[in-house]
Amino acid sequence: MQQRVLKVLEFYKVKEQLITFASSSLGIEKVNNLIPSANFDEVVKWQEETDEAAKVFRLKGNVPLSGIFNIRPHVKRSAIGSILSPQELTQVASTIRVSRQMKRFVEDMVQDQIELPILSQYVNKIIVLADLEEKIRNAIDEGGEVMDSASDTLRSLRQQLRANESRVREKLESMIRSSNAQKMLSDSIVTIRNDRYVIPVKQEYRGHYGGIIHDQSSSGATLFIEPQVIVQLNNQLQEIRVKEQLEIERILAELSDFVAEFEQDLLTIVYVLTELDFMFAKARFAHKIKASKPSINQDGRITLYKARHPLIPKDEVVANDVMLGKDFTSIVITGPNTGGKTVTLKTVGLCVLMAQAGLQIPALDGSEVAIFDNVYADIGDEQSIEQSLSTFSSHMVNIVDILKKVDFNSLVLFDELGAGTDPQEGAALAISILDEVYKRGARVIATTHYPELKAYGYNRPGVVNASVEFDVETLSPTYKLLIGVPGRSNAFEISKRLGLSDHVIENARNQISADTNQIENMIASLEKSRREAEADRLEANDLLKNAEKLHKDIQNQMIAFYEQKDSMVEKAQEKAADIVDKAKSEAEYIIKELRKLRLEKNAEVKEHELIEARKRLEEATPKVKKSSQRVQTKNKAHTFTSGDEVKVLTFDQKGTLIEQSSNKEWVVQIGILKMKVNEKDLEYINTPKQKEIKPVAVVKGKDFHVSLELDLRGERYENALMRVEKYIDDALLAGYPRVSIIHGKGTGALRQGVTEYLKNHRSVKRARFGDAGEGGIGVTIVEFK
Repeated sequence: MQQRVLKVLEFYKVKEQLITFASSSLGIEKVNNLIPSANFDEVVKWQEETDEAAKVFRLKGNVPLSGIFNIRPHVKRSAIGSILSPQELTQVASTIRVSRQMKRFVEDMVQDQIELPILSQYVNKIIVLADLEEKIRNAIDEGGEVMDSASDTLRSLRQQLRANESRVREKLESMIRSSNAQKMLSDSIVTIRNDRYVIPVKQEYRGHYGGIIHDQSSSGATLFIEPQVIVQLNNQLQEIRVKEQLEIERILAELSDFVAEFEQDLLTIVYVLTELDFMFAKARFAHKIKASKPSINQDGRITLYKARHPLIPKDEVVANDVMLGKDFTSIVITGPNTGGKTVTLKTVGLCVLMAQAGLQIPALDGSEVAIFDNVYADIGDEQSIEQSLSTFSSHMVNIVDILKKVDFNSLVLFDELGAGTDPQEGAALAISILDEVYKRGARVIATTHYPELKAYGYNRPGVVNASVEFDVETLSPTYKLLIGVPGRSNAFEISKRLGLSDHVIENARNQISADTNQIENMIASLEKSRREAEADRLEANDLLKNAEKLHKDIQNQMIAFYEQKDSMVEKAQEKAADIVDKAKSEAEYIIKELRKLRLEKNAEVKEHELIEARKRLEEATPKVKKSSQRVQTKNKAHTFTSGDEVKVLTFDQKGTLIEQSSNKEWVVQIGILKMKVNEKDLEYINTPKQKEIKPVAVVKGKDFHVSLELDLRGERYENALMRVEKYIDDALLAGYPRVSIIHGKGTGALRQGVTEYLKNHRSVKRARFGDAGEGGIGVTIVEFK
């Protein structure tokens, strides 16, 4: 990619924002070196890495990456025999600790049945160096100081050092407390000069204490003298300090040798943590700008749903749908200079560059981006009413360079193509340039305010007109992109709104040809029709979503009803069978008694009468049909086809086959419901067909997008609880395992109400307040069963 294009499309500004989410200098270095790739496999790999990191961030909210350092120089210096400083060794231990925590963090998530193939592959490369970490931690504290516990020798030396220092201070303090001390000393304190204990003596009494003069005050009135009586004690202190320093160097050398032993393992840890830090920086950035993973293709297709410019604040940016490369390969955005056209160009170009750099894009799920070998852009940094020849020349230099390099796998963005010169010549030049780029097979988006280019989109196949909507009532652009509708001049409407006389406007209209007026009227009609169609489409989408939800609820209720019915029938039959079994037992007992009486007292009861009575009793016993042991009716070598009438054995209901959803499953219409049924649970009903059975049309809608967080700040108490109830239902339908409810801190009433509601909800597994990094008590984290 050209550096100029990356700058013009503000890719570097995106990287500046991305850097703020890196946890270490290693991640920052990786972001600084990030450039878009034109390799399809590499881009797909990067996108999968970012998506997996975003999945972890979405589920866990935080990742233990704090404490990573670039220890490559330390490791390499230790390998050649250098002694590392305590601070460098502390950084080595900290980096080892982070690698150990990340390895356990990912492994715990995998044990919880969360699929993380990419992260697992990375952490499997980490060798846990717990022994090295422990050796460093036992020898050096967090502040980078070698501790007494580093060795027995060092502990002994420091005990001697403290004891000798105590004797020296006691000796000096006794001297400064003497009766003459106040007269001879500038101050009654013990201080240190050149690592030796001294006292501040006035110049005129320098000979009283003897010893060594180490320093004097700036005025020369005070001398810092080491009295003769403690010179020997200070010498002993110095000897112990030298031994202490030698022991510290020995300990550091030993630890440095340990670091050198694990050179390759440590370099692998640095590599893995660099990649992980980079991945999670991209995930955090995606979360901030509400981005999603785009599908990647090599066919030149760009499909962006509600795409936003990532550098414009979320409360100001306008989202737009952009399609390019399927039905048409060129978009010509016409209309007056309103500021929205350039933003649209930059949004598309930046989304492509971000996708090719492995970043998620600020658009809804389902968006698609192609991989281009090159993205070319001629976008001026300044737009003015009067453009000089030099500006036109600079644009032409860029365009000439683009035409030399552009090919079928390029995306070209032209802003105000042909501007800065005579309108007729500029329009003709713009048409010729667009034709040339179109012939090369490139994907093109161009903006222009020349009316001649409105006809260009109608006269060329593969080219479509577009415009940025303008609200005449507010005299401002809405920045909404209208594909298929050319831009029109709003000069007359604006002038009228600003108070220009009607007769002046009418006179101006008469100066325009009839054809031009007809075109403007046609564009106005198109805009009105489009707005009405858009409103109808949104209403239809809402109705469709409600219908699909209702359909799913009814289907689930029907399944539950039949399961409950079968269970109740089975229980009733079992209960009846128990009653009859009990009656049979009693009857058998009575029959035995009758036989006994017949034998003992010669009663007139015939044997065949007893047998016949037992048979009638057995026939009266109901046969219990277990639903789980249902006898399957075999389909006699019938091949199912769409339109067949069948019996669904699971529900004992008749239905019609709609379509085959898989090798062994069919979509069956039972009344108003459609459901998937396994082929083994279907029985063909051979009935003469009176007429061809047409499959019922199925209207498929997009899945409703449910946010991972609900913001209740500013809501009234009753409205907030109603929103919570609906949001929990939507999140459960979407299959989310975990969501966040933002209620703020405030008085605590709303927080209490939300907590009470969640506590009694049957589908809530656990509800807790957020951690410090999640919003604290202003956020409730909800986990579902």
